Amino acid sequence: MSIKKLVLLTALASALSAQAQSAPATSGTLVIVPAFGEVKHANDEATVTFAVEEQDKDRAAATARANQKMKQGTEIVRREDPQAELKTVGYYTYPVYPEVPDGPRPLANPAARRVPIGWRVGQYLEVKTRNLQALPKTAAAAQKVVNLNGIDYHLSPELQKRLDDERIAATYRNLNERIASIARAMGRNVNDAVIDTVDFEGSGNYAGGQAEAAAPQMMRMSAKRADMAEMPEPSFEPGETTLQMRLVGKVKFR
Repeated sequence: MSIKKLVLLTALASALSAQAQSAPATSGTLVIVPAFGEVKHANDEATVTFAVEEQDKDRAAATARANQKMKQGTEIVRREDPQAELKTVGYYTYPVYPEVPDGPRPLANPAARRVPIGWRVGQYLEVKTRNLQALPKTAAAAQKVVNLNGIDYHLSPELQKRLDDERIAATYRNLNERIASIARAMGRNVNDAVIDTVDFEGSGNYAGGQAEAAAPQMMRMSAKRADMAEMPEPSFEPGETTLQMRLVGKVKFR
């Protein structure tokens, strides 16, 4: 080997040795490690909102028809799904005024009184059920009288509690995986890592975007709906819900 090569190799070895000696010590290092976990499961419960609305010049007539249709719809739901939980979530009555034509408007007369041309009466019925297999048949039967206003599939409270064990285990497993990765990156043995603190988030933010029931909106329904002899079953897909959890661990290296 030439003297020049020997000098270069010696210089390189010295540089590497100096770099290794200048690497920061990791003993006693405190590392903050975020971890995440999630569990997916098919939805086992649904909340369905049915609605009825009637309009008439006579308020009593509109009220009578709305009450009668909701009563019939409620009886149908109870017959088709006896285990369902039913709840009235809204009832409204308000006047309907003539539309104001476009163009210049005359000056308003303070003494003038707006006269309604009719009345609109409506009611909403919330149905909570776990009989998802029969739900299309139940909805089709009820739609002969009332309108299907909305549907929300979700996990029942009992199922969410049972999934907590899986969610916590998945999150803690992710914490251990990240600690092992950090130890390798630091050039340390994972056995030198000691978990000092585990902070499971308790704010409820990990609820996974469970949708809240939207406020019902007004709709118009055809009076001929009650005369329909048959109603095709709607197509429903329950889908699944993802439950998420986040934790933060404090890890100290010996």
